[in-house]
Amino acid sequence: MAKLLILLTGGTLMMRPLPAAGVGSAALGLDESAPNLLGELPMLARIADIETRQLFSMDSGDMRPRDWLRLAREIHAAVDARAYDGVVVVHGTDTMAYTASALALLLGPLPIPVVLTGAQRPLAEVRTDARENLIDAALVATMAVPEVSVVFASRALRGARCTKRDAWGFDAFDAPNCPPLVTLGVGATVASHVLEAGPLAAFDERMEERVLALRIFPGLDPELIRGALKTGVRGLVLEAYGTGNLPLLGTSLITALEEARDSGVPVLVVSQCLRGFVELGRYAGGAAAEAAGALSGGDMTAEAAIAKLMIGLGRYGSTEALRDYLERSARGERSTFQ
Repeated sequence: MAKLLILLTGGTLMMRPLPAAGVGSAALGLDESAPNLLGELPMLARIADIETRQLFSMDSGDMRPRDWLRLAREIHAAVDARAYDGVVVVHGTDTMAYTASALALLLGPLPIPVVLTGAQRPLAEVRTDARENLIDAALVATMAVPEVSVVFASRALRGARCTKRDAWGFDAFDAPNCPPLVTLGVGATVASHVLEAGPLAAFDERMEERVLALRIFPGLDPELIRGALKTGVRGLVLEAYGTGNLPLLGTSLITALEEARDSGVPVLVVSQCLRGFVELGRYAGGAAAEAAGALSGGDMTAEAAIAKLMIGLGRYGSTEALRDYLERSARGERSTFQ
């Protein structure tokens, strides 16, 4: 029988109602004790030999890069020990896509699956998606899917491609530019684009946290970018219009991007659109940004771009090696056709 390690970090799945205070329904708070997963879901024992370890007990809105590193180190040690056939991480949904992207890029090639899951309603509630998600996550963790994935609503999505799209529905996540790795219906279909297993590399925890993500909008004042440069930001992720278009007239950002380039601050451009990809030369604004030193993020999500820029800056600094790292696909986080 397969052996799985389940790491608990918190999130809605592990929450319980707090006593109501005044008008309105009670809020949810984290339970101080780890849930008895086998007690709630005895059928997990029919899937694998389960070991549970509580790493954090936090709302995922409080997750920080230092927590990504601690989680990545724990997973790396578990995989390196060759004691498990898969790892499942129970995580809050609000920042799950950020953590999944960071883990995929921090861990690199994997010989076994690493699966993140969570829930929109707590495990302790009668009507919940937690049970199905946990069972599906455990199943995927026993399959030939040796990469970081997010399992939710009967699908396994590439971790470095997913984004949270719905705060209220059970089908909370999507990977708009990458089909599911596994579809769980009456049977389980594993897709052909799953990454191949690879040997685990030495863990590299270098990361630069001073990265700023900024969504472009009509009237954005370029002085805000200049102000960020003055406060010591080391990298910028710009969520631009469409295929990477930026304003040229009135509130043009181009001179601010030139100042970023001259200061050795890389600018990575992704699209505000869920589908499609950045092609900086398609419109004049994007072409001007490219001439000012901006780099295309292709079809990366904002979550993946932020994690990749942090990790790339930590490992390579502001060098040509960083450009190469950002513009290629490391763990399937961007398509290779661009």
